[in-house]
Amino acid sequence: MDFVLGRPVVIALAVAGAVLSTAASVLRSRGRLSERAARSLNYAGYAFMGLSMALFVAAGLRGPAA
Repeated sequence: MDFVLGRPVVIALAVAGAVLSTAASVLRSRGRLSERAARSLNYAGYAFMGLSMALFVAAGLRGPAA
């Protein structure tokens, strides 16, 4: 459980979410993704970022590491 709530995992999820959302916008603007595919990729990015925020809060509520 400590691994999942650890800083590297939380940061990796946030960065992955940002990359997915950025990729969706860039690929859509270049015409390489349909509107539906870009929206799905964007939702996936937001899901990663949301999970990162939830784990950040859970780690904070858990308190200092033992």
